[in-house]
Amino acid sequence: MKTRNVVQVALLLGASAVMGWTRTATADNPPTNKAEAVAIIQGAGDNKDKIKGEAAFIPESEGIKIIVDVTGLTPGKHGIHVHQKADLSAPDLSSAGPHFNPGGPSHHHGGPDDPTRHAGDLGNIEVDENGHGHLELMSNALSIDDPKTGVIGHSIIIHAKPDDLKTDPAGNSGARIAGGAIVLRNAGGRQPGSEK
Repeated sequence: MKTRNVVQVALLLGASAVMGWTRTATADNPPTNKAEAVAIIQGAGDNKDKIKGEAAFIPESEGIKIIVDVTGLTPGKHGIHVHQKADLSAPDLSSAGPHFNPGGPSHHHGGPDDPTRHAGDLGNIEVDENGHGHLELMSNALSIDDPKTGVIGHSIIIHAKPDDLKTDPAGNSGARIAGGAIVLRNAGGRQPGSEK
């Protein structure tokens, strides 16, 4: 009987490993097999060593929860968007392409509550006097890895100025000053760049 229990436990542990649970299990954070995504945000151009942060994309029943924490920004509001490409090779981040817009030409630039916005329009991140910005919002226009609306393989970009939430193509939000490629979160809750 004891051997049978040991075999059952081993089978359960093996199953969890195969499922690839993506977060460390705790009482407040139970195990899940839902994929999550993350972007390590870094400054671009003159801001290369100044701006650092992370964006997390977490599946919820009504869409995905987006949580962004970043430091090194000037106080105030900064436009923040998901862009079409994960290519951040250009010093001005122009290689990231336009806003992610799976809705096509009938969708225009807008705020996060506008039903006909680009799916990548996340509005503004508010930055305090210490240069720390924090944003939390839900999006039902994005997913983690759906072939049409998935964020993996795209990028998150922060702009120099506030997004006016209406003007095409990017809300008059100015230069692209920081960004990160969006990738699948590593199994076990480890994230790219978290090794120290």
